[in-house]
Amino acid sequence: MLLSMKIDAPEETKSARKVVFHRVAENLYRLESSGGYYALLKKADKQFRRSLKTKDRKLAERRLAELRAQVGQLRITEDANASFAEIAKRWMDATKHTLKASSITRRETCIKNLTPYFEGVTIRNIQPQHCERWVTTRASEIAPQTMAHELNVMRAVFEYAINLGLMLSNPARHIKRKKVVTARIEIPTKEQFKKLLEAIRQSDGRADSKQKAKPGADLVELLAYSGCRLNEGTSIRWRDIDIEKNTLTVTGGERGTKNHEQRTIPMTFALRTLLLRLRDERHPRPEHFVSQIDSAKKCLHTACRNLSYPQFTHHDFRHFFATTCIESGVDIPTVSRWLGHKDGGALAMRVYGHLRTEHSLAAAMRVTF
Repeated sequence: MLLSMKIDAPEETKSARKVVFHRVAENLYRLESSGGYYALLKKADKQFRRSLKTKDRKLAERRLAELRAQVGQLRITEDANASFAEIAKRWMDATKHTLKASSITRRETCIKNLTPYFEGVTIRNIQPQHCERWVTTRASEIAPQTMAHELNVMRAVFEYAINLGLMLSNPARHIKRKKVVTARIEIPTKEQFKKLLEAIRQSDGRADSKQKAKPGADLVELLAYSGCRLNEGTSIRWRDIDIEKNTLTVTGGERGTKNHEQRTIPMTFALRTLLLRLRDERHPRPEHFVSQIDSAKKCLHTACRNLSYPQFTHHDFRHFFATTCIESGVDIPTVSRWLGHKDGGALAMRVYGHLRTEHSLAAAMRVTF
């Protein structure tokens, strides 16, 4: 037997006709005006009304079955009344053991920025419109990369809530990312690199100033010849170096590498020469660090300013290493492994696929037809 129900239109549209649904099966209704199917389910005195977004009866029945399964997994407990901030904290507590300190800080910042958009709403009652309010407000305030980080955290918190049985679906699922335009990477040329080292070592010309600047130049060389990230480079100990096998093991020290995996790489001739010189100068013990400082930022900044160069950073010398290796004929997948990438070279191809202009022009001159 077909049943029907009428739903009053909103106050501002009282002149409109009544909205009429016909019940066609258990939990399944059809809207008279459009023919679209809707579901009406109950669990623990809570109603769930959802459009099944179809006029096809068979498809509606399949989607109703999926919705029943989702509702069946819901936990109607006090946890369902928790706020976004409370669930986000639980998610962080459950996942932070897998993260580096910088990642934890970034996620906590994202949660702090997201929380105001869900205040006063329980986690189970968060709807797409709440997420859309975040989009319309934040899109004009923050950079695309920051927005992408916040969206990732938002989605992850909602997925965590779904897994706990506190939400039916992810209300941020359909939000599109803002396109992230990769900033142009400033990579020093070989000539710039040589002059930078000279400028750092020379400092202001005084003997004591040169002595203070020497560890900075050594660190810049270490990063440029090994391709290490700053933390990886400053964490290298002499016991990580095998002169006989000509290899260097990158551990990342206590903080670990970015992907939490050690890697052993062959030493370039320049790196081997640098390490042999430093060893002969210092006569270090195995547990001593190769770099005597944690940052060369100040001396690097001064040298770049004095030479009227772009303000190169520690990470730019990782790019310098990769680009130099590729220009020397090393294939990108191999360079990618030396850098510690785990994607087989996809990231390196995107970042270093375009080589420096002078190398590209020189290569073109060797092409014959």
